[in-house]
Amino acid sequence: MNDIRITAEPANNQRCTFKTSVPLYPAGVRRFSSSDEARGSALAEAIFGIPNVTEVVIAGPEVTVTKSDPAPWQAAGRAVGAAIRSALASGRPLVAERPAAADPAADDALYSKVSMIFDTRINPMVAGHGGRVDLIDVQDRVVMLRMMGGCQGCGMASVTLRQGIETTLRQLAPEVAGIVDVTDHAAGTDPYFAASKK
Repeated sequence: MNDIRITAEPANNQRCTFKTSVPLYPAGVRRFSSSDEARGSALAEAIFGIPNVTEVVIAGPEVTVTKSDPAPWQAAGRAVGAAIRSALASGRPLVAERPAAADPAADDALYSKVSMIFDTRINPMVAGHGGRVDLIDVQDRVVMLRMMGGCQGCGMASVTLRQGIETTLRQLAPEVAGIVDVTDHAAGTDPYFAASKK
């Protein structure tokens, strides 16, 4: 597995998405918020073995890692790359089956539905401002998203979230129970509208 390609796209010093040239979890998305939750999932276990990791989200060929320390990603990024390679070489399941929930299909089905709404309605709407909205996860019918490009750090981001994204989701996916924006808006480098100084 040494020929696997891994590229890192840091959102900020705490959060980075690692894109690989192989599928890691084709079945959808899994979020791990502790090493206990990661047990049985070789990839999440390996990444939680890196100091200061607080969250791992695995979706398709991507792994988004959140860490608590403010250091740049150079050292931790190399450790994440090594963890991905060792998990792939281990022969163990990269991501274990999701634990049984009251309605195990509900969040997965809602993720697929919301993902299509993002692709067909929300991202075309924000693309005119150089922005993009990434769907991170759906847990207990709560949608987790991250704003990118011109939306990250934009002074109008809360308006886009409430009047654009939330209104669209309420109309097209009324079963959504809530929305969580995990964007670090302070790290935005090219906002469409600069936030006003207080």
